[in-house]
Amino acid sequence: MSLVIYTKPGCPYCERARDYYAENNVAFTEYDAQNDKTRQKEMLDYSGGDLVVPCIVENGEYIQSGWGNPPRG
Repeated sequence: MSLVIYTKPGCPYCERARDYYAENNVAFTEYDAQNDKTRQKEMLDYSGGDLVVPCIVENGEYIQSGWGNPPRG
């Protein structure tokens, strides 16, 4: 499985997503969608223009933006 998390520095919801996957031994790649404009564009392409982070992409498919129940970001 390939998991990508697009985040921004200081985001508590991004931290919760990272913690969740780390605690469950799920490897992921993290990209800074705030400071890396190339990654931000990539995230927006996946999310249909939604700027909310974290943006979760699994195996090249958009899963969700935000974290929690209901998702916040």
